Amino acid sequence: MAKTSGSRQAAWEFFGAELKRHREAAGFTQAELGMRVFVSGAYIGQFEQALRKPQLDAAMRIDEALQTAGFFERMWRKLIKELPYTEYFAHVADLERLATKLCEFAPAVVPGLLQTAEYARAVYLASNPLASDEYIQDMVKLRMDRTPILKDATRSLYCAVLHEAVLRTPVGGPASMARQLDHVVAMVRERKALVQVLPFSAGAHPAMGKILTLMEFGDAPPTIYTEGVLSGNLLDDPAVVKRAHAHYDLLRVAALSLDASLALIESAAEDYKRCASTT
Repeated sequence: MAKTSGSRQAAWEFFGAELKRHREAAGFTQAELGMRVFVSGAYIGQFEQALRKPQLDAAMRIDEALQTAGFFERMWRKLIKELPYTEYFAHVADLERLATKLCEFAPAVVPGLLQTAEYARAVYLASNPLASDEYIQDMVKLRMDRTPILKDATRSLYCAVLHEAVLRTPVGGPASMARQLDHVVAMVRERKALVQVLPFSAGAHPAMGKILTLMEFGDAPPTIYTEGVLSGNLLDDPAVVKRAHAHYDLLRVAALSLDASLALIESAAEDYKRCASTT
C-alpha cells in the first residue's frame, strides 16, 4: 500500500516549496514562470502552495524554464508512483477533497462516491477476474476511503445524473444491486446527494458513453474529468469547461425530476429484492 494521505500532502508541499525556492533563485515572478510553463501565474502559486498538483508536462516545462536538470520531473514521477490510484486518476482523487461542488454523469455504473463496498467489489472483480483477494480488498478499501467526502460536516455539494442503464444492470447480482440502490436512496433522503435519472426514453444525449465529472473550487478555476477505458483526462481550459457545463445542463434538463428519479430508484430496488427472493 502507499503512504498515508498526510505524508503525500507533505511531499507535495515540499515540491511546492522547492518550486518557489528555484523560481525566486532564477529571478522569476509567478507570472513570468507561468508564461514559460504555459499556465497562469495563479496556477504557479497554487503549485507552490500544494493546492494543485501539476501535470507531468508542466513539471517538465518547469525543469526547462528553471534549468533544474529534470529535478521536478523526477519528483513528480516519484510522488505519482506512490499514489494509491492509477496515474490518470491520482489528480482527480486529490481535487475531489478540495472541491466545493461535484457534479457527475454516470452512463453505466454507480459513481464511486455513491458505491457500496459490495458493489465496488463486483466492479473490480469484473475487470480483474484473476486478481487475488488481497488486491481486490485493497482496491475496494481505496474506493471506500473516498466516500467520507459526502458525509462530513464540510462536504461539498454533490450532484449526480445516472443513466437508467445504471439501475438496470445487476452488478453483483440482484441482492447486491438492491442494497446498492437502497444506499443511493439513503444518501438522497439524508440530503447528502442530489440524484437524477436520465431515462431510456430520453434517447440521444450530449454525453453518450462518457463518464463526466465537473468540479468547482472556492479559490481556483473549475475543472472537468472525463474517463474512458484505462484512461482519463483532467481538463481546465475555460472554453472546454464551459462546454462541459452546458452538456451537463442539457443532461439535467432531459433527466427526470428529483422526486421522480427517487421513485424510479426505489422501484428498481424493489424489483431486485423480488428477484433475489425467488432465486
